[in-house]
Amino acid sequence: MIYTSSYYSPVGKILIASKNNRLIGLWIEGQKNFPQNLKEKVQNKDSEEILVKTKKWLEKYFNKEKPEITELKLEPIGGEFRKRVWKILCEIPYGKVITYGEIARRVARETNKKSMSAQAIGGAVGHNPISIIIPCHRVVGSNGNLTGYAGGIDKKIKLLELEGVNINNFHLPK
Repeated sequence: MIYTSSYYSPVGKILIASKNNRLIGLWIEGQKNFPQNLKEKVQNKDSEEILVKTKKWLEKYFNKEKPEITELKLEPIGGEFRKRVWKILCEIPYGKVITYGEIARRVARETNKKSMSAQAIGGAVGHNPISIIIPCHRVVGSNGNLTGYAGGIDKKIKLLELEGVNINNFHLPK
C-alpha cells in the first residue's frame, strides 16, 4: 500500500508518497514525471509517520533552517544507475550547485569507465522521484544554464534563491 499526503509550499502544492514507512516520492504539482499511475493501491493518510516527518522537514526547509536529508528514511524507486546519481545529489550542500558534467565525471570514476554522458546524468536527475529533498534543483548546465528541472525553471530559481545561491551567476536556457 502506498500512502500519500499533500503539503502546500511556497513553490506550490506538493504530493508526498510513502511505502513501508519510507519516503518514496515527493512531487510538485504539475511537474514532469508527476505520478499519474502509481502501480499499487494508493490511499491518502495524513497521519502516516514518515509523511508527518516529511511535512515537518519541508516546513523547516522553507523556513531556511537547512534540515538534514538523513532526518528522513528515503527509498526512491529506480535502478542502480539512477540511485548512484541520486546519492551524489544528496551530497550537494545547501547554497552550492554542481554541473551535469561534474556528476558524469564522478560516476565514470566510481564505475571505472573512461567517460560518462552528461545527458545520461540529466536523465537520472530528471527522474528523481523525491524532488527538493534529493536536491536535483542544485544541478546546472556547465555553461551556467539553469536548465533541466522537472518542476519548472521558475521553481528551480525559487529553491536556489531560498538556499542563498546567487542566481545572477546563471542564465536561463535559450
